[in-house]
Amino acid sequence: MMATGRKAGRLAATLLALALATGAAHAEPPAKELFAAKGSPAALAPESVGFYSKGCLAGAAELAPDGPHWQAMRLSRERRFGHPATVAFLQQLSEEAARRGIWPGLLVGDISQARGGPLPYGHASHQIGLDADIWLQPMPAQRLTQQAREDFAFRSVLREGTLTVDDRVWTDNYRDLIRLAAEDSKVQRVFVHPGIKKKLCETAGRDRAWLNKVRPIYGHHEHFHVRLRCQPGSDGCTPQESTGSGDGCGDLGWWFNVALKPPPPNAKPGKPKPPMRLADLPNQCRVVLNAPGTGAGNPLLMAAPRDAAPAALSYAPIASVPIPTSRPMQ
Repeated sequence: MMATGRKAGRLAATLLALALATGAAHAEPPAKELFAAKGSPAALAPESVGFYSKGCLAGAAELAPDGPHWQAMRLSRERRFGHPATVAFLQQLSEEAARRGIWPGLLVGDISQARGGPLPYGHASHQIGLDADIWLQPMPAQRLTQQAREDFAFRSVLREGTLTVDDRVWTDNYRDLIRLAAEDSKVQRVFVHPGIKKKLCETAGRDRAWLNKVRPIYGHHEHFHVRLRCQPGSDGCTPQESTGSGDGCGDLGWWFNVALKPPPPNAKPGKPKPPMRLADLPNQCRVVLNAPGTGAGNPLLMAAPRDAAPAALSYAPIASVPIPTSRPMQ
């Protein structure tokens, strides 16, 4: 009887400790608030920790607002940080695209926060410094002011109210820029709207191997999303599954029929997911969050002078473009 009593006591103590730990975890603010509050990278060796949609970033580099062939947009969002390989990739892509006469310069959107982690709005991924958004608009000849970068309108490459690329906007240069990004060995995936993938399939020609990396996903008709592979030195990085083989063009039908079917009339709406807590992320992310900051992200090239107060804008979808409620990430 005494042994049974001791076991019951230990069980009660264990349950109490678990309850206290759970309560403490839920007492913490959501992880998105903790990471958004960090304005400088963690002074640690560069490393992507966890998965693209559940992780953090140590030792980030910062993309400068301006380079010879890029301009960073929406500066107020403070999402110009990435793994050094990502920042270098964007610089190299911009230079090579300009050298080949494909694209005068990139308008670069969100990469990651200074220490990665969940974002307050706009993305589920972009957490480990290996995702970057590139606008589907050539960089204008003039340098945009900070305020202009906040106000500069997104432009869809689809015909209004359709899922089809607008040939009044689209040229082969759009295809060639996406192809140039996809052919880089560091790139794991490139996400585009299904209508863009369809256009690429129709115009790719005989050399189609690069199409394997180009994956359809709704919401990507104003920008395309480049995802790099886990980089050397990032032992805690969780890779995404392979894209397999083939160009993926034969599977596009699903996106234009099944994905757009409305849910059954009596279907219950899905429950919103609770916000991610620090305890939900890899343990190393607590170290990243609490590490001293570098004080700067070592931006590539000199930053242009800031001359206006920013306004917060998000990647809001254009209302005229159909978007299904379910968006599987291939």
